[in-house]
Amino acid sequence: MASDDARTVFHDVIVVGGGFAGVAVTRRLARKGVDVLLVDKNNYHQFQPLLYQVATAQIGTSEVARPLRAIFRRYRRVRVVVDEVTGVDPATKQVTLADGTICRAKALVLAPGASANYFGIDGAREHTYPLYSLDDAIRLGAKMVAHLDDADSPAGMKRTLDLIVIGGGPTGVELAGAVAENVNTAIAAAFSEEFARGIRIKLVDMVPTVLGPFSDKSQAYAREQLQKMGVDLRLGVKVTEVRPDGITLDDGTTLDGDVIVWAGGLKAPQLIADTALPQGKGGRVDVNPDLTAPGFDGVYVLGDSANITDSKGRQLPQLGSVAQQSGKWAARNIVADLTGRARTPFRYLDKGIMAMIGRGAAVAELGPHRRQMQGPIAFLSWLVVHAALLSGVWQRLGAAASWAVSYLTPSRPQIVLGHVDTD
Repeated sequence: MASDDARTVFHDVIVVGGGFAGVAVTRRLARKGVDVLLVDKNNYHQFQPLLYQVATAQIGTSEVARPLRAIFRRYRRVRVVVDEVTGVDPATKQVTLADGTICRAKALVLAPGASANYFGIDGAREHTYPLYSLDDAIRLGAKMVAHLDDADSPAGMKRTLDLIVIGGGPTGVELAGAVAENVNTAIAAAFSEEFARGIRIKLVDMVPTVLGPFSDKSQAYAREQLQKMGVDLRLGVKVTEVRPDGITLDDGTTLDGDVIVWAGGLKAPQLIADTALPQGKGGRVDVNPDLTAPGFDGVYVLGDSANITDSKGRQLPQLGSVAQQSGKWAARNIVADLTGRARTPFRYLDKGIMAMIGRGAAVAELGPHRRQMQGPIAFLSWLVVHAALLSGVWQRLGAAASWAVSYLTPSRPQIVLGHVDTD
């Protein structure tokens, strides 16, 4: 690293974002001896697929969050900077930090994640709880616990408690199932079965089914299991308005809601929108086959900020496996850039998709040919795969211990929360 003034620093590669893609590209480059500056506004890497379990007290924050400096402590060529990136100039491969520092590099990797896409629905931004970050999960968990305590107070003993989940994709289904699991076990045990029966969970989506990327068989199984657990499915209807106390649907129906969760879609963050990069669906960058941004040589866009296609031109879903694999492939192409070799088009290895519904209930479609599993076998497969994907040994051990308690007993050891601002 060198500098020509106190406010400008130079690196071989700058990586913006410490998510799946950012960690993967940084780790692979570090192993090749490349000088990398990794910038993230948080000092930790979060395992996003398990955030719903933090919100529902099935696991703790230490299982899904691992300090970035701990991940890269053995790599001397990696410098982790905790700061917010306020500006990106892809033409010069330059980023500006909140403290005014300007960072430049030979190659720039943008993987800043995603933000909630509210699709212009009135009140959605103001009155819903998104679930796309660790802070979101903590805030949602605190809100649900606060409502439980309020409903069980002398003034609220006869109140019902209504949770609305907007979005029937994996995040919405897994959250609704986890809350229903808590209601039928932990809450019924800690309060009473009568109190638990007063809690109503509603899942709403504009499409007529849940788990859209899955097969008809998996979708039918998920619907059946959710309904068996007491989740009220409102499918094929669009949310037109969100209020502090509920929502309105396009068929004129209104639903009461004490806590309203947004799991209805993602878009690229404002940082991407503010650049000169060409943007496509969801505000994401339609990257070239080699993962570079069109018109900006040496600028790579990965993860939830990119629309990535496979070798047949089909757009890949916004999955952690796509982000990880694209990060590793981008590192290969960056090394090729630095050594004067040609880049190669990204090739994705399809490992399949999974979703948890509840204790002993999950769906899994494995491999490119989508070998299907439902029920306990898929449930166990889900546990094994997600434990293996966690970032560190202690995270895996902690998650395994928490799952043992959560799924073998009605106890929820993570349910004790201090004061958290939920507004």
